Amino acid sequence: MKIKLDENMPFSLAILLRAAGHNVSTVPEENLSGEGDRLVLETATKENRLLMTFDADFGDIRAYPVGSHAGVEVFRLHDQRWVSLKEPAERLLISGLLEHLEHGLAIVDENRIRVRSKKK
Repeated sequence: MKIKLDENMPFSLAILLRAAGHNVSTVPEENLSGEGDRLVLETATKENRLLMTFDADFGDIRAYPVGSHAGVEVFRLHDQRWVSLKEPAERLLISGLLEHLEHGLAIVDENRIRVRSKKK
């Protein structure tokens, strides 16, 4: 799967995802750091990449409707350090949900994964 990591995501996540066989690019690698949310999401969509972020604004389906982008994954954790992100990220990988998030939205917290899929 093609994934773009927002600038607020640790590079350790890119390493984990790449080790799992995913094609990962990051906002800093593409010199998009500091750009607005819309440009970051538009870039990810043009590249057909799922955007992973800590930015809760991307979870607002009124601003970013399901189906209007390649997919968004928002991590809603109390602690955004890698030590706290690693387990939910691994849980997401094991769940197999990544492959089903095309044009959808997933919210991952410490205990669960909530998914809104594009209606067919």
